[in-house]
Amino acid sequence: MTKSSREQLAKDDRKILAELQKNSNESIETIAKHCRFSRQKVWKTIKKLEESRMIWGYTAIVDEEKNDLSHFIMLIKRSTKPLDKKIVDRIDSIRIEDFASPQGVTIESSCFVHGNYDWIISFTAKDIKQAKKFCDILSDGFPGIIQQIDLQQTLYFNRKHHIFNPDRKKLRDLM
Repeated sequence: MTKSSREQLAKDDRKILAELQKNSNESIETIAKHCRFSRQKVWKTIKKLEESRMIWGYTAIVDEEKNDLSHFIMLIKRSTKPLDKKIVDRIDSIRIEDFASPQGVTIESSCFVHGNYDWIISFTAKDIKQAKKFCDILSDGFPGIIQQIDLQQTLYFNRKHHIFNPDRKKLRDLM
């Protein structure tokens, strides 16, 4: 495969990924039409991207409020205490759902970051009380490792997973 073929393939992959991010529920035919590719090319590309784990999965964007839930972001700063191998292995193998699910909390995303904080968890819970309890349980699960947890409640998603919020009135009400 020539360099220009690889570049074109990558460009085509990005075009298909962009369409999937707009609405992964679209049919292969619709995605192919939007990209101006054949159905077969789109199907093969999506399968290749799934097999290479470029695409991890698909999700529905749910209105938490209509499900009597609130969205929260937990910002975690770890202590400066050096982490021994046992702690690193525990963090590496953690299934945060084991802490969250018994509390009625659903994890949306969890990522380690570089900056003022070290770990960010995005989740839904019934209310602020439930969210704070989850923070306490997570902190207790890592004694001496977590220095600080800041909890933020999301008031309004302008955009979520590449999709604009259809309820524009709510933003105006908040302002």
